[in-house]
Amino acid sequence: MSIIGVLFDKDGTLVDFDETWGPTTHAIIHALAQGDPGLMRAQAEALHFSLESRRFLPSSPLIAGSSASYGRSWGEALGRTDFAELKREIDRLSAVESLKALTPIGAPAAALGALQAMGLRLGVATNDSEASARRQIAALGLDEAIEFIAGYDTGHGGKPDPGMVLAFARHLGAPPSRIAMVGDSLHDLDAARAAGALAIAVLSGPAQRSELAPRADHVVADIEALPALFAALAREA
Repeated sequence: MSIIGVLFDKDGTLVDFDETWGPTTHAIIHALAQGDPGLMRAQAEALHFSLESRRFLPSSPLIAGSSASYGRSWGEALGRTDFAELKREIDRLSAVESLKALTPIGAPAAALGALQAMGLRLGVATNDSEASARRQIAALGLDEAIEFIAGYDTGHGGKPDPGMVLAFARHLGAPPSRIAMVGDSLHDLDAARAAGALAIAVLSGPAQRSELAPRADHVVADIEALPALFAALAREA
């Protein structure tokens, strides 16, 4: 059966992770530390974040994991126990700082527009919060193209579990086998496979081809290669 819907990861797929979340995280760390170098360093070590390069290290749990757990990690580094309130504070700072630094990968509006012109319906599944995803999708001018957005807190679980992919399939009224999940991490590919969807890896995030290829049905450089891929798949269907 042919693919009718494409579900995108956000960070590393539509949004440049380093250019967006590096400056954002540095600004949040500085604000929470109130200029205290020791507290800045403690936060950076807990998050596996380089203050010098303003980049996450490959070992950081925030690269592919859900943002649901960062309140505790940050709180322990700051010596705070009001984790829920701290997470709300981080979310408020992130809402402002992430839009300042928001950097797309390539020209997502053009790529998504080409897919829409092929009759494909589009969604986003991210381990970021739904509210953050909606703000960023709107800021990139993609909100008219994207008809489905799920975050870790939407109610479908987080990746690598299949809930978001299955929810998108229900939204379209189609079996998961007619959905393609596009992402830059193993979490994305594992979510696709667990749901019975097509797994497409993009090489626009931190992971290497050698890591992604064994779990992917297809591997492309970035989302701008997708129209050609889906055209080829349609001819084969």
